[in-house]
Amino acid sequence: MFALFGVLLSCFSIYFVNHHENNKYIIETLELNGSAEEGDALFKINCVGCHGITARGLVGPDLHSITKRLNDKEIIKQVTGGLTPPMPSFEIDPVNMSNLLKYLHSLE
Repeated sequence: MFALFGVLLSCFSIYFVNHHENNKYIIETLELNGSAEEGDALFKINCVGCHGITARGLVGPDLHSITKRLNDKEIIKQVTGGLTPPMPSFEIDPVNMSNLLKYLHSLE
């Protein structure tokens, strides 16, 4: 009985810490005012292989108007978590994530 309680407590603790860190990252990112030019440069380094040089899609989807389909929080989770295979997850600092968001907003 105590062992089960210990396992459940450990699982909850891991979830809570990860969820808290994820929310902290999202809040920090959304508080920044990124640069579309810096985001474009970041996109060209990391994303064109799947989304194409004009972000119209190749293996990955067309990203024009992505900000109309997903909110910024959902985009952050997609980029950092790679939620839909074959999309990889990216470890990207809040400043660069903010830059990438600004660039994606410019694609509307």
